[in-house]
Amino acid sequence: MQVGVLSLWPGSHRPAQPFSVGVGSPANTGKAGAIHRAVCFAVKALKCGAVFEGGAAGGGLHPAGRPFSYASQQPIAIMPALFQVETGMLKLLNLLKDGRFHSGEALGAALGVSRSAVWKQLQHLESELNLTIHKVRGRGYQLSAPLALLDAQAIAEFTEGEQWPVFIHDTIDSTNAEGLRLAAEGQIAPFLILAERQSAGRGRRGRQWVSPFAENLYYSLVLRVDGGMRQLEGLSLVVGLAVMRTLQAFGVKDVGLKWPNDVLVRGQKITGILLELVGDPADVCHVVLGIGINVNMQLNDQVDQLWTSMRREAGAAVDRNRLVALLSQQLQHELARHRRYGFAAFQEEWEQAHLWQGRKVSLIAGNTHIDGVVLGVDGQGGLRLEVDGVEKSFSGGELSLRLRDDS
Repeated sequence: MQVGVLSLWPGSHRPAQPFSVGVGSPANTGKAGAIHRAVCFAVKALKCGAVFEGGAAGGGLHPAGRPFSYASQQPIAIMPALFQVETGMLKLLNLLKDGRFHSGEALGAALGVSRSAVWKQLQHLESELNLTIHKVRGRGYQLSAPLALLDAQAIAEFTEGEQWPVFIHDTIDSTNAEGLRLAAEGQIAPFLILAERQSAGRGRRGRQWVSPFAENLYYSLVLRVDGGMRQLEGLSLVVGLAVMRTLQAFGVKDVGLKWPNDVLVRGQKITGILLELVGDPADVCHVVLGIGINVNMQLNDQVDQLWTSMRREAGAAVDRNRLVALLSQQLQHELARHRRYGFAAFQEEWEQAHLWQGRKVSLIAGNTHIDGVVLGVDGQGGLRLEVDGVEKSFSGGELSLRLRDDS
């Protein structure tokens, strides 16, 4: 049954005819990504108190007077039933997040649904978000641990200085992918994408990034780069320094860097960094700084490498909203230095933080292995190796560094 129609142009480029997004309409299954973004966009707009305006002359969604990149050809009619399941699930989660017991009757009254509907939504929370919910006769339902969700207002309260526009998603395929989409659709940079969970989180070289709900930080900052390739040189290494200093500020000890994009604690991975570009790197482009930090995760059998988390290292749960604020402030500081002076200003301090400095390593590129000793990094962020008595520099997104067995 079609309960609402959004006549939209995807992004900032209008086709000859708009397409209509109808819930449950088989004809629209080929536009699943656009449908998902449209619905999520409308949900977020409704939550922000957006005013829905129609008409061929530039009608659209205007929260706080700011037009978005979607515009309607006809007045937009959205019926509440379209969003009932999603908003109901979120409301239920917010009722349970304090970690206390709540009776089925009280939950049903708060949600305006029956106790059987509450039961179904609880099952959905467990299956979709992998949450553990205790069920005790006579007491009700309780999350196994209190849940602190990402919140834009809380982030703003912790933030000093410039505040980037932030988009927070409950579930998304990838914060980096969403950043690239929004940049292509004309969203003005800088802006920040956060998510409670990623269904298709990814790391370097196409690897999966395990992304459990509300435990870690999935953070993508989108920047516009106008200065050509110089503004990109060593950028991922600068991001690593910013992350390392942020972790140290939270009491994480023995943290260091591994070329090019890893942050480790005693050989265990705590952060991964993935940079992606859209546009012309020699002219104007957008770069997405993707950062995944293991924050409060304590157990996970899906991760296929040694790992640790901030909570494991610091011995206490970490407020992710405060983490977002402090990380953003550190990035602002380091990125401003990088824009002004380039990576050469960071070279010495990065080498001091490099955990494999002076170690015997193998540099892997596809089927090619290059053995050498790490000398450091060059002024562009490339890895300097001593190979058969000769110093050589290497750079590239598909390179991987491993310690040699005899090191």
